[in-house]
Amino acid sequence: MYQQFLKEIEMGSKNALIKKRIITYYIYNGSSTIPDLSKELDLSIPTVTKLISEMFDEGYINDYGKLETSGGRHPHLYGLNPQSGYFIGVDIKKFSINIGLINFKGDMVELKMDIPYNFENSLEGMNELCNLILGFIKKLAIDTEKILNINVNVSGRVNPESGYSFSQFNFEERPLADVLSERLGYPVTIDNDTRAMTYGEYMQGCVKGEKDIIFVNVSWGLGIGIIIDGKIYTGKSGFSGEFGHVNAFENEIICHCGKKGCLETEASGSALHRTLLERIKTGENSILSSRATMATPLTLDEIIAAVNKEDLLCIEIVEEIGQKLGKQIAGLINIFNPELVIIGGTLSLTGDYITQPIKTAVRKYSLNLVNKDSAITTSKLKDKAGIVGACMLARSRMFEGTN
Repeated sequence: MYQQFLKEIEMGSKNALIKKRIITYYIYNGSSTIPDLSKELDLSIPTVTKLISEMFDEGYINDYGKLETSGGRHPHLYGLNPQSGYFIGVDIKKFSINIGLINFKGDMVELKMDIPYNFENSLEGMNELCNLILGFIKKLAIDTEKILNINVNVSGRVNPESGYSFSQFNFEERPLADVLSERLGYPVTIDNDTRAMTYGEYMQGCVKGEKDIIFVNVSWGLGIGIIIDGKIYTGKSGFSGEFGHVNAFENEIICHCGKKGCLETEASGSALHRTLLERIKTGENSILSSRATMATPLTLDEIIAAVNKEDLLCIEIVEEIGQKLGKQIAGLINIFNPELVIIGGTLSLTGDYITQPIKTAVRKYSLNLVNKDSAITTSKLKDKAGIVGACMLARSRMFEGTN
């Protein structure tokens, strides 16, 4: 039954396309009556009634009973059937991966955080990733035939429409999405990790009706996700948001992209890590001073923990990063005039230590009339933004085609 519906969608029949629109409506709006749905989709009530009846028989739609109204007939409320399908999200980090499973309604059913995985941009690294995903699926207590799509978050330049990744796992002429689909035995989509975090925050995080949003992902690297009028902005080829590679400094630090002076070289997790080690070397004191000399590399998580334990050197460096970042975010605010700027990623876990200097710099460097429209807040989903976004994208990309 499920495969039949998927085939209908693939063939693009008129009925299937309308059913896709109905599912998309319910993804964003929860439940509704047939009259409300027909008005929203600009279709006749008999047409919508027929399609809802078919989708009810197919198992995708639930009848949630009668809506209580003050008078007249009580219309029935319809919404998605949670058990009718499942979606998997995969969020790749530098030293681990997170894998989640949501049901058709978007509730998280299974979540495994921080599965050890040493990211390597190699065939072996990709094989290990596939093995971890298959291991996760094997342990699920659901009918795995009901898994309709898997979305994998990949850092760097990703074209979500074509399924190509140009920065990671780019070993074949074919799209990475096709390669992973073949390996895993399920339909696979891919997207940029920052864009997935943005979408996660938009769907289940701190967004409360705002439609124009910039999400700043300050993790090991630096990127932004952009939502314009409620839709994720990907750019022509899916490469939008490369904020970390804005030329901002006259320094001699070579960025991983090969150029000098990138914003990321002085305002990112990698910049925090490098600066702290340099300053400890020159004799400055930190609770991490002895840890920094050990054979095992100091992690970004350890530095964030030190900030939150009020280590003065770590706080000072985070505040400097916040000031540099805020100056550039002021430019974004002047250009986009967003309602909301969300600071997310690993460095956002330092809370006010990074957001206060960002806010101060934004006030200093952006136009007053423009910045008073823009609230600046930290991510509500924190370290779960990427995995929530990956799961949500697995579902929405299947039924919207584009976001």
